[in-house]
Amino acid sequence: MHTESAEVPKKSVFREYAEAIGIALLLALFIRTFVVQAFKIPSGSMEDTLLVGDHLLVNKFAYGVKNPLTGALWLPVSTPQRGEVIVFKFPQNPDQDFIKRVVGIPGDTVQGIDKKLYVNGKEITEPYVKHKRPEIIPGEVDPRDTFGPVTVPPNALFVMGDNRDNSHDSRFWGFVDFRAIKGKSFMLYWSWDRDNFAVRWSRIGNFIH
Repeated sequence: MHTESAEVPKKSVFREYAEAIGIALLLALFIRTFVVQAFKIPSGSMEDTLLVGDHLLVNKFAYGVKNPLTGALWLPVSTPQRGEVIVFKFPQNPDQDFIKRVVGIPGDTVQGIDKKLYVNGKEITEPYVKHKRPEIIPGEVDPRDTFGPVTVPPNALFVMGDNRDNSHDSRFWGFVDFRAIKGKSFMLYWSWDRDNFAVRWSRIGNFIH
């Protein structure tokens, strides 16, 4: 007896495109949430390491896999180290992202004296730091140039901008909780100089140190 196999109905062109687009969107969402995310530099607080108009990539997997809603760590990979440039949720406004350099990790004692940074009693050499204002403000007036000493609590970081005289950072508002960290910045993929209406070609592809 001869039997014919039932034909599998063909998907419509619309359905094929819809499924392809849906899969692409889910993959993009997964990558953005857990692997890598793009950010743009809006201010000069990290000059000259990062300039206004720089676009950078952030490794969201560098410190582990996190719950995207609570920030709780699901799978640890490593912990932030001094000198690394991180993106995090601003503690005073979690809807706003900040980018700064880690200068103190849990247990560190951090202090600033007349624009010089000390960690655990030792002066730190920071070749990437810029001081664009020569005047020194007393610590009792403003913590910009002289602050502390303060001890970094567990699961927190002390962060500062490289443009040390023009950065709103831990000197003014305190510590960054590990749960607020979005990732570690690692590369510039685009840079636009809005003042001169030009691409900064020499910066594209540079790694962030």
